[in-house]
Amino acid sequence: MLICNFAIHLRTMATDNWYNAWFGTTYYDKLYAHRDYAEAEFFINNIIEKLPTGASALDLGCGKGRHAVYLNSKGYTVTGIDLSEKNIEHCMQFANANLDFKVHDMRRFYCINTFDVVLNLFTSFGYFEKLHHNELALQAAYAALKQGGVMVLDYFNSTFVENLIPDVKVVIHDNIKFEIRKKIEDRFVIKEIVVSDDGREHTFFERVELITLKEFENLFAKAGFLIQQIYGNYKLEPFDINNSPRCIFIAQK
Repeated sequence: MLICNFAIHLRTMATDNWYNAWFGTTYYDKLYAHRDYAEAEFFINNIIEKLPTGASALDLGCGKGRHAVYLNSKGYTVTGIDLSEKNIEHCMQFANANLDFKVHDMRRFYCINTFDVVLNLFTSFGYFEKLHHNELALQAAYAALKQGGVMVLDYFNSTFVENLIPDVKVVIHDNIKFEIRKKIEDRFVIKEIVVSDDGREHTFFERVELITLKEFENLFAKAGFLIQQIYGNYKLEPFDINNSPRCIFIAQK
């Protein structure tokens, strides 16, 4: 039986979260322009060999839909959800009978026992105000999967990132200057992004939890998942805790 938008009890979530101010802006798109469709297609082409064929998939934190759109082109029925109304509005131009997008919070149950695959890619996790919200997100992902379904979660490798911080760099895109400063504070990677555009400055932040491999293993186990494999990059090379930039989990319900 399909049960969508199943209500669970959550404390009131603030509306002034950093991701509401940052995700979906043109500046976010410009800064991460290198995270393009070619990168998404490369990763999907590799990871698809680990997934059920012709399956249904839920893309949590789908952003502008680059992974969802390509996975749909490979024969999957895909639903993408994202907090950003602007992102979903952009995605709707790609919608079809087997590709849909919804504004939805991944911490809330969406559907029960419905999908063969759940995706959470490009560090679309760990940015919540309350640490237990990570548990809520994985519980909702677990509930959305059919028995035997798999979740793919792509996050940065905390050990690798720690070795690169503190870090300061300047990026120029279309005559717009991005000055980016990273630090670690209270178990979070804080990225301050100062945008200089046409004589004006705008400041944005990213705040993402520094989740260790052991902590991820505990989070998956607590939600009921069994981790099948961990990869270290989008080529799906073996995970090396000191040298792998990514921490890509494949976990089964």
